Amino acid sequence: MWVFGYGSLLWNPGFDPAEQVRADLPGFTRSFCMRSIHHRGTEDTPGLVLALDAGPGSCAGMALRAADDAADQVLADLRARELISSAYVEQWVDLALADGRQVTAVTYVVDREHVQYCHETLEDQAQIIARAVGGRGPNPEYLFNTASLLRDLGIPDTDLDWLSQRVHEILAAQ
Repeated sequence: MWVFGYGSLLWNPGFDPAEQVRADLPGFTRSFCMRSIHHRGTEDTPGLVLALDAGPGSCAGMALRAADDAADQVLADLRARELISSAYVEQWVDLALADGRQVTAVTYVVDREHVQYCHETLEDQAQIIARAVGGRGPNPEYLFNTASLLRDLGIPDTDLDWLSQRVHEILAAQ
């Protein structure tokens, strides 16, 4: 079983991948388009988390393969983590791996009809992320970890780089 990671699954997959390969998912973009009311914010002060949103181009991330004997548990754990509020929809997608293989992987796509879906400007995203804290910790930590790992993997994301810099500025001014 393969899992497509594009956000926190890159640095906190919740399982030990048997294999990790860079992958591209066409037809989707990585975006801070989901209000987080559990993990990185609260209902009173929502944070933002990344989601796959339909769009032009493709989203670069990592395909993570679960060991055969762990696949059922990995899928159950992912569902408990990702489907906590039904803002994500589980999808099985075809991925092109960097080594030329084609695999089918599970991933989580935002439900645009869900109340947690949003489309904020980058500045508004930075302001929201800078102040939010949820059950899994501060929202800036989520942003910084993801942006840093994407840079380490050689996966460019200009929006996340800009957001990281801006949130650092906001936090330094507080």
